[in-house]
Amino acid sequence: GVRRLVEHLLATGSDGLVVCGTTGEAPTLSLDEKRRMFALVKEATRGRGAVIAGTGTNDTRDAVAMSKMAEDVGMDGVLVVTPYYNKPSQQGLYCHFRTVAESISLPVMLYNVPSRTSVNLEATTCLRLARDVPNIVALKEAGGNMLQISDVVAGAPEGFRVYSGEDALTLPMLALGASGVVSVTSHLVGRDLKAMIEAFRAGRHDEAFRLHAKMLPVVRACFQPTTPSPVPLKAALNMLGLPVGPPRLPLVEATDREKEVVRTALASAGLLPQ
Repeated sequence: GVRRLVEHLLATGSDGLVVCGTTGEAPTLSLDEKRRMFALVKEATRGRGAVIAGTGTNDTRDAVAMSKMAEDVGMDGVLVVTPYYNKPSQQGLYCHFRTVAESISLPVMLYNVPSRTSVNLEATTCLRLARDVPNIVALKEAGGNMLQISDVVAGAPEGFRVYSGEDALTLPMLALGASGVVSVTSHLVGRDLKAMIEAFRAGRHDEAFRLHAKMLPVVRACFQPTTPSPVPLKAALNMLGLPVGPPRLPLVEATDREKEVVRTALASAGLLPQ
């Protein structure tokens, strides 16, 4: 199943893969499961794209240990989310990320997602890290604050990249100078997503917006207010014949109503028979 999903993602436009992120249900995977998943996806990708390990937790020591494990396995980089639940200050965030990054030689992508963590990595803190720590090279931004995103893009040192962490905001973030997206819906509409980014970069903005609008029903279906991601996505992949099984507790399967929203969106996108 994992190898088939890797092939599907690479064939539909993904330049790289994140392993054991939110969509991979990282909070309910054991350390041994993560190690095996890192190694399996790295081997299955066979150099056809970067493979980035999700190694963030709310315990700095654990994040360091997991990041070292990712480096030992041969991953190409790590994605480190802001610590959740314990609500560190901005200085705490700075020390956390710096400690993790300095424990490895791999490139580090910071991940800001306040809706899940209850803490916001402010632009000034992100820029301090980008300037002070050479292997902190990117930010996945899912906070939706366009002014904050603008401040990071404008103030970032050369080579630092900002990626959208919200599928619905990828196009507006490209307009602010983002480099791309770390996506959920790439599992379903990867070709259109890649085409939208390429059209925007080529100055074909009308085409980019048309593709953005085309993908919105699928985006909405994957981010329903009644259930968290990745529950709808897993339902969608199962419908499309890419079996990924049910989510692990405390997540539960999509309801019949939620599945119908997914099914309707997939049909409207031409991914399922009407």
